Amino acid sequence: MYRILFWCLVVTLVCTSVGCKNSSSKDKLIPIEDFFVKPEKTNFKISPDGKKIAYLGLEDHCRNIFVLDLVDESRSKQLTYQSDMNVQYFFWVSDSMLVYSNAHSPMDSLRIFSISVSTEKSIALLPTQSTRLRWLSPQISYGNYLLASLNSRDSTVFDLYKIYLDGAKPELVTKNPGNILHWIASPDGKVRLATTSDSVQESILYRASEAEAFKQVAITDYQTLIRPLGYVKNSLTNIYALSNDNRDKLALVEYNTTEGKEERVVYSHDKVDINPSGYSPYLQKLVYSQYIVNNKELHFFDADLAHKFQRLSAQFEKQTLDILDTDTSLNHWIVKVSTDVDAGSIYYYDAETNHITLLSDLNPKLKSMALQPKEPITFQARDGLTLQGYLTYPLGGKRNGLPVVALVHDGPNRRESMDFDAEAQFLANRGYLVFQLNYRGSSGYGKQFWAAGFKEWGGKIQSDIIDGVTWLIHQGIVDKNRVGIMGAGFGGYSALHAATYNSSFYKCAISMSGYTNLFTYFKEIPPYQQPYVRLFHNIIGDPVREADMFKAISPVFHADKVGIPVLFVQGGRDRFSSLTDANQFVQKVKNNNTPIRYIYREDEGRRFRSEENMITYYQEVEDFLAKYLK
Repeated sequence: MYRILFWCLVVTLVCTSVGCKNSSSKDKLIPIEDFFVKPEKTNFKISPDGKKIAYLGLEDHCRNIFVLDLVDESRSKQLTYQSDMNVQYFFWVSDSMLVYSNAHSPMDSLRIFSISVSTEKSIALLPTQSTRLRWLSPQISYGNYLLASLNSRDSTVFDLYKIYLDGAKPELVTKNPGNILHWIASPDGKVRLATTSDSVQESILYRASEAEAFKQVAITDYQTLIRPLGYVKNSLTNIYALSNDNRDKLALVEYNTTEGKEERVVYSHDKVDINPSGYSPYLQKLVYSQYIVNNKELHFFDADLAHKFQRLSAQFEKQTLDILDTDTSLNHWIVKVSTDVDAGSIYYYDAETNHITLLSDLNPKLKSMALQPKEPITFQARDGLTLQGYLTYPLGGKRNGLPVVALVHDGPNRRESMDFDAEAQFLANRGYLVFQLNYRGSSGYGKQFWAAGFKEWGGKIQSDIIDGVTWLIHQGIVDKNRVGIMGAGFGGYSALHAATYNSSFYKCAISMSGYTNLFTYFKEIPPYQQPYVRLFHNIIGDPVREADMFKAISPVFHADKVGIPVLFVQGGRDRFSSLTDANQFVQKVKNNNTPIRYIYREDEGRRFRSEENMITYYQEVEDFLAKYLK
């Protein structure tokens, strides 16, 4: 009997510590590194004729361009051979040529090349320089040149240039008078349209030919957006655009550029903004519109394409399909298929044969894992504003009295959705309810909701987060004594703000490159973003005229009030958060005998890119939350 009891105890202990074969995968702790795997193949793009797919793949520890030949697999090849820097991006300019940029980092000097797929000959299109370049949309060739804007003459403005594919010296087309932000190319390669901004007013400029001067055809305020998508077929005057002029939500419209007025509304949604997707520059037509309520959804204008999409969707029931790229015939696609519990896979789809080919799994290590679904919620803020967010319940199945991490998105002009989120899945796997909120000021819900966040960085945005957690507490879902907050960038600022001003509500805070000093935020705005400064004054505040407010909501000046443990992580290349401010904040918290863990990585930016640094960070997050929130 004693032997039987002994072996029963051994089996019980083994099952508890390592997990029996019959244990559900839902009860399995997944290694940190498995959540944050970087895919080996990315940026899949199909050639205009649909016969080749180019992508970025790893070779010799660097990202290089590879080409998959869909007609003759034996002709597939590696196209670039960078061994000391990464290809940052590329795009097709013809069926046989790509343009790409390489650099040691995204902030490195500008290097632009064209490369022939057949001969593999690469030509430098510009001399290596510190200049910033913005390609004009669409990124297509007009004979032997591309159109781009460069700030080489004056770092604060971008002049219009022709960039020749044979490496000839770039040709200045139009000098920027100082206020033009964007140039828009016509289908014939001429630039007849431009937009300007002084951060308070925006205007649309039109000219019939490049020999003429631009004339102003429309003026809007900074809350009103008219965003060109592309020209209506066979027209050099009418464009498709997203516009919220005289309406709250962005709608898809046809716009007359000579008169500066809408011709008609093509498509709109009553709950959310329409996204800038679905226009084909090669065909000069709208094929679909995209919007997000919870998941990405498509509305088709092309009946044939809608039928093809339905046939493809039938192969991936209850999954989100993203059309990433198509050829000019609309018969050959690159699509991403994903869910809230699956990071997704990239497929090539031949619509003529209804055949799919897997190109890459974005995170194969999580494919067999049972992860936690997102659940949408809606509640009222204290002032009556309706807010929407998402919950990811923790490992184990318990749904009441839970520890919660308010995971605050960056921006703040961004939004949460039902997309897969590795960070949320990691936290849920470690036993925490994850609360992700689209607080006022988030994008996608119209300009009224966006404007409700103006000058509320340290005010109503933060109370929205508290109101959401309070609602969860009242529902019995959350334990009021186990509330944490975490985020990066603006999310990190929210975490520091919470630790400074709401230590009685939160138990702990985690900040990745959070803004400690909003005065510094404005000082570090680069020259080429200066036209947006007055807009930032409207959204955040004026650091000169509203200095008292800036000081009141900047955590560095009030760090002695921090009363909860803080994990504070900082990258040395994050220009919006200075090392001096970070050190000052940390020292003040330490002087107050409040626990603070400070991690600094000199070569990192706002978010860590090094896999080693990322894993170290999330190990620290795991230990920190286990110590202070469980």
